[in-house]
Amino acid sequence: MQFWGVVILSCLFVFTGCAKEDSQENKKGATETKEMADNKVASKFKPFYIYQNKGSRANHYIPSGFMPNGKCLAFNDAWVDNCHSGSSCIQIDYDVKCSRADQKWAGIYWLNPANNWGTRKGGYNLTGASYLTFWARGDQGGEYIQEVTVGGVEGKYPDSDKVIFGPIILSKEWKHYKIDLRGKDLSYISGGFSWATDEESVNADDCVFYLDEIRFE
Repeated sequence: MQFWGVVILSCLFVFTGCAKEDSQENKKGATETKEMADNKVASKFKPFYIYQNKGSRANHYIPSGFMPNGKCLAFNDAWVDNCHSGSSCIQIDYDVKCSRADQKWAGIYWLNPANNWGTRKGGYNLTGASYLTFWARGDQGGEYIQEVTVGGVEGKYPDSDKVIFGPIILSKEWKHYKIDLRGKDLSYISGGFSWATDEESVNADDCVFYLDEIRFE
């Protein structure tokens, strides 16, 4: 009886050990499968432009969310002098002197549809995007952007996630910026891109800078 008891216990030990190994292998395989699926989705994602050129059919979102009131901002998305690429780029002129006498900060949100602060449906499904990238330069160099944001719109129809990037100190030369979106829920984004800064962060009376090639990829 003792002999058969030892045999049964040995068999149970071997079976349990194999079951544990199989379970670990299954978990590992499931993890690898998910990573492969995520990489496959990302590899299928095609560049999704917020701004390519003025009037481009590839453009999405509308620069309509002037914050807090737009009084101290001048916006020109048809600028043609010393752009990074294409036929046009964006010039933004933040009147710091005006801002000091007003709300003391400013920014612009690219929204879909225009002026949608979560009161209407309009979010794009950007699942598969790994980054939001853009090119930027300052007019004089040293211009300060406090933060750049992807998503973050709230309200009745809120964005599925929010990513904040910055601060950024611009140079006179074009520089490429890359916001990491991996692991974020991009299934519903109506606030595609925004920038903001304030009068305390900018020393000069004017802050002029340029943006180009804003896109998800």
